[in-house]
Amino acid sequence: MNQPAPEFSRPVKLAYLRSEPFVQQIEATADERHHLAQRFDLIALERLTGTVRLQREGEGRILLEGSFDAEFAQTCVVTLEPVPGRISRSFSLVYVSIEDQRTEIELDADEPVFEPLTGDEIDIGEAVAQELSLSLPDFPRDPEAVIDSAATVEIAAGPFAALPQLIRHQQN
Repeated sequence: MNQPAPEFSRPVKLAYLRSEPFVQQIEATADERHHLAQRFDLIALERLTGTVRLQREGEGRILLEGSFDAEFAQTCVVTLEPVPGRISRSFSLVYVSIEDQRTEIELDADEPVFEPLTGDEIDIGEAVAQELSLSLPDFPRDPEAVIDSAATVEIAAGPFAALPQLIRHQQN
């Protein structure tokens, strides 16, 4: 099954990696930011930049160390109004070829996350995009947003209002 092409693709051929680190700065274009915003259910993604460092390690491992900075807008879970946000994060990933791996990989909590290496390239743009998606707030809320207590009263007066009393009655 074919996967859709990543919106922010910056593939690096493994053949380009030597003993010295490969470092690249990347920035999403307006079109890429638009498509990433759709993918991550954002109102807008105003900026996404990153720096990625790839380093060959022993035993067919490749270490990716990256950082990114993003400015975006999400929908407030209370008011449904735009909530601006900014994230700056660093992350690490270890790529290991599945075909070359004959023993179990043991990583502790302090080690970078394991990623399977398939093919002859690493997409550093997609790595940054995935880390952005993991860093976004799950429930964005404007600090000024207030939940209306009248809505709580309406729920208490609805068809399930008697349920707590019935449960208490059965427990006695």
